[in-house]
Amino acid sequence: MRVKYEELLNRFQEILMGRGFTEDYAKTAAAVFAGNSLDGIYSHGVNRFPKIVEDIDIGAINPAAKPTCELAMGAIERWDGHRGFGPLNARLAMERAIELAKEYGVGVVALGNNNHWLRGGSYGWQAANAGCIGICWSNTTPNMPAWGGKDIKIGNNPLVLSVPRSSGQHMVVDCALSQFSYGKLEETRLKGQRLPVIGGYDSQGNLTTDPGEIEKTQRVLPMGYWKGSGLSIALDLIATVLTNANSVKKIGTFQAETGLSQVMIVIDPSKFNTPEETDAIADEILADIKSSVPMEEGKAVRYPGEREMRTREENLRDGIPVIDEVWEKISRL
Repeated sequence: MRVKYEELLNRFQEILMGRGFTEDYAKTAAAVFAGNSLDGIYSHGVNRFPKIVEDIDIGAINPAAKPTCELAMGAIERWDGHRGFGPLNARLAMERAIELAKEYGVGVVALGNNNHWLRGGSYGWQAANAGCIGICWSNTTPNMPAWGGKDIKIGNNPLVLSVPRSSGQHMVVDCALSQFSYGKLEETRLKGQRLPVIGGYDSQGNLTTDPGEIEKTQRVLPMGYWKGSGLSIALDLIATVLTNANSVKKIGTFQAETGLSQVMIVIDPSKFNTPEETDAIADEILADIKSSVPMEEGKAVRYPGEREMRTREENLRDGIPVIDEVWEKISRL
């Protein structure tokens, strides 16, 4: 089924207001879920909404909490999210990092004790829309084995990088450090599909494309095998040092995936180049990528972020695809 953006937005807002959000805060929060769905990131939009409401109901998310600055040193600041609504805390942290970058050329905000930020790419788009380069990441609850191990020790800590273009056709990389995020595993399972490539291990220890089996074992493959594992460990270390808050290991002791550590780094390229110079560099590189000979005839090679813009146009026109089972869950809320 397809649901119009406005209907989805209103439904989300109504449910959040019923759980302690003020009207304005509920509207902004609802726009996060609806906007992610509009761009085709259903795993961190409409599909994720029931789980976030569950976390609110058990007290893992405090709808009234707002982030506060705990330490400021020029271009670098440390903030505490007080376990408020993750996406809005992260948006405020990125906004502050942008302000610092506009002043100093670079801005860094370390946000500790926050909740799940949903779609990490949102903050890459936020930086790019402000004409800035964005680099940000979050740690998670333990959900992936370190390379060579069987037990769950590290997070699939999502990493985002973005480069602005004056046209708005920004380059935005948004990737979990597992081959597939858990949201993507759930989405694929709900659709009754298999993964396009091997994503982890089943209960017999065999590599598989079955998303349900991987969800059961939690033995997802790190992206790039040992490289993804090493990058996950490094990002967790840096985020925990800068926030002096919770590591992946400590988050794993909590009742829910809460109290995450996140880092927002913003660079203002206008301190180095004119917007025209930055555009020329980005345009040349991306044009070369798009000139690639495709592996499959009739299919184009896309740069990161291009697909979301096309999906947004389609979903605004035709409505957002929602799996029946997910819509039933939302309706019961």
